[in-house]
Amino acid sequence: MTNPATLDASTAPALRAAFAHCADVTRRHSSTFYLGSALFPPVQRKAVRVVYAVCRSGDDAVDEAPNRIEAERRLAAWWAQVERAFRGEADPMHPLGRALAWLLARYDVPLHAFEELRLGLVSDLTRERVDTVDELLVYCRRVGGVIGLLVAPICGYRGGDRTLAQALALGEAMQLTNIVRDVGEDFARGRIYLPTELLERHGVTVADLRSGVPSQRYQAVLHELVVLADSLYRRGWGGIGKLQGTAAWAVAFAALNYQAILAKVEKNGYDNLTRRAYVAPLERVSLLPRTVALVLGGRAGR
Repeated sequence: MTNPATLDASTAPALRAAFAHCADVTRRHSSTFYLGSALFPPVQRKAVRVVYAVCRSGDDAVDEAPNRIEAERRLAAWWAQVERAFRGEADPMHPLGRALAWLLARYDVPLHAFEELRLGLVSDLTRERVDTVDELLVYCRRVGGVIGLLVAPICGYRGGDRTLAQALALGEAMQLTNIVRDVGEDFARGRIYLPTELLERHGVTVADLRSGVPSQRYQAVLHELVVLADSLYRRGWGGIGKLQGTAAWAVAFAALNYQAILAKVEKNGYDNLTRRAYVAPLERVSLLPRTVALVLGGRAGR
């Protein structure tokens, strides 16, 4: 393992640029994650933003490509950068590669979590529908749950594998929240993450989604997914108090913000086909006292 002090001293300007890049990616793509990361101590703050930026880069490789062939090429290039960093051969000219090398010099971040993420991203290249709730949960684990596995070593934690399982559940809950919030936007991209079995059970068709009208049948579909997300949040909250120091507050704040998104979807009458639920800045600030109270009291959020 590279000596962290040597790495910083020999590459300080480029490393600062890499950190700035990761912070900018995090801020632009997830204000919730960005605000939550601000509660971490400085070094951990940089580290969790590196995690987010590296994962987001893989996601963008798929979502922003003009066609499947280009998406496959970009995803392969992203994965090559990740593998090089884990081999200790990160590209010094690539900000994400340099930042990931810095991260791996300090924290025992697991390669298998990035491997699962890659599987989830590959699935976005090969399918446009999700058939079952179980299939949706696998997807949520791969593209969201693994974030918990990547962040936990940065936080420091007690409780071993049980805490990691709770971190995984929290990441799954956050990803499911994103899916519930973004149904309309995903549909416009030609993707439907609402499980086919759930849509059929409630009599919702693709034409209903295209209409943009959240019927009672559609609301019932969303309600089931919100209940599922809430169950994952409850499991995930059990591990937050096992994180070290103010990392627990940072993760709790992020979790409360994501749960607030679910509450907004409900308040909007489950109209996520033409509206995007969001939490206003003042509403986010109001969650800070509750964050501290919940962490100190060891209780779940919503």
